[in-house]
Amino acid sequence: MFQIGGLIVFCGLLAQTTALLDTLPLPLEALPLPVDPTLLLEGTAAQALSPTDLAGSLTDALSTGLLSEGLLGSLENLPLLNVLKTGGGTSGGLFGGLLGKVTSVVPLLNKIIDMKITNPQLLELGLVQSPDGHRLYVTIPLGLTLNVNTPLAIQLLKLAVKLNITAQVLAVKNEEGKIHLVLGDCTHSPGSLQISLLNGFAPLPIQGLVNGISSILNQVLPELVQGEVCPLVNKVLSQLDVTLVHSIADLLIHGLEFVIKV
Repeated sequence: MFQIGGLIVFCGLLAQTTALLDTLPLPLEALPLPVDPTLLLEGTAAQALSPTDLAGSLTDALSTGLLSEGLLGSLENLPLLNVLKTGGGTSGGLFGGLLGKVTSVVPLLNKIIDMKITNPQLLELGLVQSPDGHRLYVTIPLGLTLNVNTPLAIQLLKLAVKLNITAQVLAVKNEEGKIHLVLGDCTHSPGSLQISLLNGFAPLPIQGLVNGISSILNQVLPELVQGEVCPLVNKVLSQLDVTLVHSIADLLIHGLEFVIKV
């Protein structure tokens, strides 16, 4: 009788335990640990970053690199006045030829001996991908102020100057199979040079001088700026982060679009 009663109690406890186990939540599946995108291998890094990330990272890196390599100082120290005075070997130089046309109206103009560049600026870079997807075109907008002074340091003219340089970026693979971003064509954008008078309206003779200087600057300034900017772009490209370079170069080689059109 005792054995039968014990068996009944045991079966009751077993039934209660089973019911309690059925009410417990199932164990959670193990979740994957977060992955650092910077540790992704070539070929998968491009997939981890959005097109905006890649394009923005490239323009940010180029801007930072150009500034750290002394772009603004190079612009400020352009030998503009020397080039204008020598005029490529022409008699009296371009500047002298210009003054010869207006000195009969404003005698003071033949005493201009200084032309100084101040406030150089690197504006926001633009980025466009070629239709075939294999090339990038980086627009590098620059701004500066041109001060034309007399020997007495009396400021005569203050001109605002803006100019765009366009750099072509290509992806190449060397004999060892390593991928690089290299500089292709690099030139000033035709028609991008803008010159305006900062210190208000000028009398007609002075406006004639402004127009003359603007005409001359259109001939010489883009080449001078291009000669300073393009070598720096080439240098900065060679110093970019390896992961960023591989991600972008891999997309360019395969002609995959990643620059968002706006």
